[in-house]
Amino acid sequence: MKSSTRNIIIAIGLVIVLITLVDALYVVSETNQVIITQFGDPKGEAITNPGLHIKVPFIQKANYFEKRWLEWDGDANQIPTKDKKYIWVDTYARWRIKDPLVFFQRVRDERGAQSRLDDIVDGETRNAIANFDLIEIVRSTNRTFELTEDLVKLDIASAIPEIKVGREKIAQLILENASKITPEFGVELKDVRIKRINYVEEVQKKVFDRMIAERKRIASLYRSEGDGKSAEIRGQKERELKKITSEAYRTAQGIMGKADAEAIHIYAQAYNLDPEFYQFMKTLESYRQTFDAETWLILSTDTEFYKYIKRSTIKR
Repeated sequence: MKSSTRNIIIAIGLVIVLITLVDALYVVSETNQVIITQFGDPKGEAITNPGLHIKVPFIQKANYFEKRWLEWDGDANQIPTKDKKYIWVDTYARWRIKDPLVFFQRVRDERGAQSRLDDIVDGETRNAIANFDLIEIVRSTNRTFELTEDLVKLDIASAIPEIKVGREKIAQLILENASKITPEFGVELKDVRIKRINYVEEVQKKVFDRMIAERKRIASLYRSEGDGKSAEIRGQKERELKKITSEAYRTAQGIMGKADAEAIHIYAQAYNLDPEFYQFMKTLESYRQTFDAETWLILSTDTEFYKYIKRSTIKR
């Protein structure tokens, strides 16, 4: 009985020692840094060296923080520009915990840091956007546009203002101003970028209407140019058609003239060979063209047209 009780006590003691040892040891990885707190208060500096470390069990607690760069993605905010254009601006940033002790004392954890960054970065973004015109926020350089013929005619290039600052420098300005505040919370701000810009819904409709009107102007320009070119092509076609028709008519008349001359020449030769026979054949041809089964013709007996019929009648 005593031996069994002793074994139970030893087992309990070993479990307590094991639990104490496990709670006393903690591991710091290469991607983490640790702040040791005792009853909620930090003790000592941050532990950043990777490896196995010891703390007071049950009394002290290891609080882990990231060493790596973290992402902050803010909500889109409605901000007026210097030229009174209301736009939605969506930004994002990269940050890390530079001073874990200050970070723990001021914001406690990453959620608190994200909340602070919301205030800092959003506030500096509002200040920067409000100090510049919309064109400065949209564009970064004064690069030359590839202008099409219709854009040149509409003189759109002259309406594009010159960029003096640009989007990238505005984002850099936000970073510079915000990074002066974040060290108070143990945070290092590495980069700030404007992810997306868009008009608010009320302005969007006006912009789309203006774009549609601009496209209609270009379409009207193309239609007027097309109508003019079409009229020019039709006029050229009519001139060429008349020219071809007149040349064809002249050629046809020439051919017909030559044919008539050749026919007259042949008729003349035939007539010269036997004028009486030629006259007889032509008269018969005239009979065929003049008479049919229902034709009545009254002729004098001494008419020239009747002489071959007269001869035929006398012979009979």
